[in-house]
Amino acid sequence: MYRYMEKQKFIIVISDYSTSPGPRYCYQGDDSGEDFYHKVLNQKFKEAFEQKSELEVNLDGPDGYASSFLDEAFGNLIFDFGLENVQSRVKIVSNEEPEWIEMIEKETYVQWEQRRAETKIPKKTINHEEWWRYNFATNSIEKRRWIDKN
Repeated sequence: MYRYMEKQKFIIVISDYSTSPGPRYCYQGDDSGEDFYHKVLNQKFKEAFEQKSELEVNLDGPDGYASSFLDEAFGNLIFDFGLENVQSRVKIVSNEEPEWIEMIEKETYVQWEQRRAETKIPKKTINHEEWWRYNFATNSIEKRRWIDKN
């Protein structure tokens, strides 16, 4: 699901999570973007952030994606950590479908940063375990259940 390389570079290979990524929300089906964010991406980003390392997310390998899977996973990352923090740490790789990189970086990131600024709470379709979030007021990372199923 994730790999560690020298020089404090973290790598997530999405095909290690699922070869058939699903829909946006957990209630819509297996291997959703919501699930991937809470089970994989949130924790690995937190580790990379704390160690001032790069997190590479490799999109190659799965059968394909629904754009909603990627939007939900990366959008929640922006909501919880902010655009500047994500852009400074995350490198998205896709040789098979490079158009996904452009969609995430030019659409998802911008839209979700606006949602974060306007405090438009993301939908949660199940009650997740506690997850990490950047507290802009204290410049610290905190872990708790920020949002219940809504």
